[in-house]
Amino acid sequence: MNSSSDRHLGLFSLAALLISAHYGLGFVLGTAEKALTLGAAGSLYPLCIALGTFALLGLAQFYWQQVDQIWTVLGDRYGSFVKTLIALMSWLSLIGIDAVQIIAGAFILKVLSLPILPSMVGLAFIFLLISLLPIEKAGVVFKALLVFNIGSLIYALLTLHGLPEYAAIPSQFLPSLTQVGWGQVVGVSLSTVSLVMIDMKYQQYIVQAKTIPTLYGGSLLAALGFMVLAFLPTALVLAAQRSDLLPMEVTGKEVIPYILVTIGGGKDHLLGFLFLLSLVVPALGIGSSILRIQTKTILDLGWFPVSPLSRWLIALFNASLALTIALKGGEIVTLIASFYAAYVSAIWIPFIAYLLTHFQVYAFSKLSVQLSLGIGSLSAMMILIITLFFPQIALWDSAELTILVMGAGFAILGLFFGEAIALWIPAPEVEEEL
Repeated sequence: MNSSSDRHLGLFSLAALLISAHYGLGFVLGTAEKALTLGAAGSLYPLCIALGTFALLGLAQFYWQQVDQIWTVLGDRYGSFVKTLIALMSWLSLIGIDAVQIIAGAFILKVLSLPILPSMVGLAFIFLLISLLPIEKAGVVFKALLVFNIGSLIYALLTLHGLPEYAAIPSQFLPSLTQVGWGQVVGVSLSTVSLVMIDMKYQQYIVQAKTIPTLYGGSLLAALGFMVLAFLPTALVLAAQRSDLLPMEVTGKEVIPYILVTIGGGKDHLLGFLFLLSLVVPALGIGSSILRIQTKTILDLGWFPVSPLSRWLIALFNASLALTIALKGGEIVTLIASFYAAYVSAIWIPFIAYLLTHFQVYAFSKLSVQLSLGIGSLSAMMILIITLFFPQIALWDSAELTILVMGAGFAILGLFFGEAIALWIPAPEVEEEL
């Protein structure tokens, strides 16, 4: 558990760390992939991250005061079953993010004329190796290259004289959403905003804010930063289309790498190589970091002995799952949002039940929360797997919304069914008090 002595982040440091938590290759390449066919509507996902960060302001002080993360807070109140299941759902959500890094890295390397399939396998193996090495300090290099990546996107936009496209996107955004099915808009929006509000990556930085004003100021600054960044990949794609820079064979996932390499003078020139490096190296850093977190999550459950062999086998299993999802393919934003939806649809209902108890509105029984989380998690995982491999069965043409409705719906049923049991068959002793 952190203590008040760990509260050392100033306003700008907090904002930078919050932005780094969600600004990555999924953000950049996923937005560009959508923008290539949808125009301004491609910025839906990054704008939802910004909106989620604004919404986070409502829970920021609660997290800051609680210090512990959600799985610990709920686990302490409702038992080890709840803590374990939340940890597993968090582990599951990270599989999709790791798969996105593999996909993104492979399409970046495609610009160098490397084939997709061997690149994916090679990247998964490299992620595995790096995740097992004690190189946490390399995270500074990865984050620095992400900053360089932002600079390279801005440089490319200015080179293509794309400021008019950037300035026009905010007014074009809402009208352009008519190209997207309402189910996809609602699914991506709800899953992304809801995830950001309970994101453990955010919480680990929020609790380190020096003061309450710093907490709110840093969070607000991060939200505004995301608003600015949300239109950057889209504007770059639109400017490249207007300049006839993109050949027909360039697909959505490789459009940003292609633009940067071309603006940099080609893959054989230093600037083009550096621009490509600013994409590839963060993919290695993020992918290996996620594998490391997943391995630690499983080991912390105490199911396996903490040994080098266990770490290797668990990391290999995690990397294999991510590679399987990556090989299946699909749009980057859809993949991210689907895994987000599985996590939030299972966690949000038990979390709301906890908040109602915490703020002395109503105290749900331990059984009701356990049933809610158990049934919600099981249904969300089942629908996630089905829609990943059989996307045509998704309701409302949206895998994300299907997962959200089914997962949260069964979580609500579990909550009230458990509460009915607790009321009709009262426990011999009262376990909870308001």
